[in-house]
Amino acid sequence: MKLLFATLAMSFSLSAHAADFTLSSTQIAPGAAIPAAQYANAFGCTGNSVMPDLQWRNAPAGTKSFAVTFYDQDAPTGSGFWHWVAYDIPATTQSLPGGANAGPLPAGTIEGNTDVGQPGFFGPCPPAGRLHHYTYTVHALKVDKLPVGKGATAALVGFFLWQHSLGKASFTVTAGPR
Repeated sequence: MKLLFATLAMSFSLSAHAADFTLSSTQIAPGAAIPAAQYANAFGCTGNSVMPDLQWRNAPAGTKSFAVTFYDQDAPTGSGFWHWVAYDIPATTQSLPGGANAGPLPAGTIEGNTDVGQPGFFGPCPPAGRLHHYTYTVHALKVDKLPVGKGATAALVGFFLWQHSLGKASFTVTAGPR
């Protein structure tokens, strides 16, 4: 019985700690619609690929670096669409200012290739008439640097994020229909 209570207490403690890790933005709230001006300038959209500011708090103990991703789960591809992946963000970082093409990034940050085959932030552009859900996620990592080089695909980076994760925090926003 003591083992059961100890296991439950440890599980609750880990869950409570993971729940403390949060991601937010002063420019867009969870569930809100992304303004069309922040859309990509491609696939029929005429935006400027502007990323909102992002802030995270209460990263898990032992965090040595961060990664941030932006993903469209509703893309008509069978596997979603990766709009941005940035990794090797120093552990001292707690926010990104956002801006065109993700804005300025901390020294040492690497941007992986998106699903358009190149690094950099690629704003949303949902197909005409469809609402899409886009998720920003910050990943707390137990390594200073991911063992993947520049030019890696988002899927490959994701493989290493999963291996080295201490926790993650995210929020989802929408775009469309346009």
